[in-house]
Amino acid sequence: MPVLACTGITLCSQDGGIVVGRTVEWALSNAHLNDILVVPRNKKFRGLPQESLQCKEWTGKYGFITMTAYGQDFGPDGLNENGLYVGVYYLPNYTDYAEYSVEDAKKSLSLGGLMQWVLSSFKNVDEVMENLDDIKVVQFDSKEYGGAPMPFHMKIADDSGNSKIIEIVNNGEIKVYDPFLGVITNAPTYDWHITNLSNYLNLSTSPNQAKTLDNFKIQNFGGGSGLIGLPGDYTSPSRFVKAVALTATCRPLKTSTDAVFESFRILDNFNIPIGVHVPAEKIPENMESVTQITSSSDLKNRIYYFHTMGNRNIRKIELNKIDFATVKESLIKDNFGNNQEIIDVTPINKK
Repeated sequence: MPVLACTGITLCSQDGGIVVGRTVEWALSNAHLNDILVVPRNKKFRGLPQESLQCKEWTGKYGFITMTAYGQDFGPDGLNENGLYVGVYYLPNYTDYAEYSVEDAKKSLSLGGLMQWVLSSFKNVDEVMENLDDIKVVQFDSKEYGGAPMPFHMKIADDSGNSKIIEIVNNGEIKVYDPFLGVITNAPTYDWHITNLSNYLNLSTSPNQAKTLDNFKIQNFGGGSGLIGLPGDYTSPSRFVKAVALTATCRPLKTSTDAVFESFRILDNFNIPIGVHVPAEKIPENMESVTQITSSSDLKNRIYYFHTMGNRNIRKIELNKIDFATVKESLIKDNFGNNQEIIDVTPINKK
């Protein structure tokens, strides 16, 4: 199976803005990730889709939008009306959810249930952290979700700049990390990526200085020579290091909108074109394991931006224009065309 290779970053602006961006690559054909679900307040949720199983149940306090996949009511990321963001990233071979048990049934939810619980129940990251003991994330492989197993870790962030990485390991143990510069990719676990950064302490934005050896002067080739050795392949460790380097060297950004556009520019460096993960004779007809969608969430202004491989124009959904108390649950189908500007795709009732 091709590798899923999502990359996430966070940028801050001088006006107090927090922008969380990410790419989404999915290995099992086109998941229709550009369909965005609008979820109202006061919706009743079940943590597991099987009606025959007892599980955690709750009524949502807050409305949110979420990217979807395969027609399911959750997907790679989402943003709620308070500016709380949730995104999940593939973590194969390391995620280890708990086994379902009747004793803990009323605490049990799946990965998708976890996303919905966070987005519908909390205003900020601190509230999520205070309530993690109330849940148990259990193994559930969704046939509808492309038939794939669901080993993911999660990044949450709010408009204060607070952010956490949540990983489920060791039969349901919840581990929490502070994200380094807001960067996240895939396997291995997050602590490994932090340790691996020690291998790249030599990287610098300053150009390498000329050297004279045995009366022969060796010159650098110009700008960027200090970053020689920055990895450029598509593996998760390499993308993590590169995302850290590009985030750390980001220019000062005056406004949230500046940060949104800069997030798209940075994430362009992680676009995966069709064909790089498969032999030439097996290039898929659909967009398998390529960058199908890139999103950027302005947490301060509650705006969700995105573009797709098929349409590079940036579209936006302004959550402040949605009355989550009265809106009906609805799907925003992204079928917009070739306007050379940011396009508002919020075709639902407004305040």
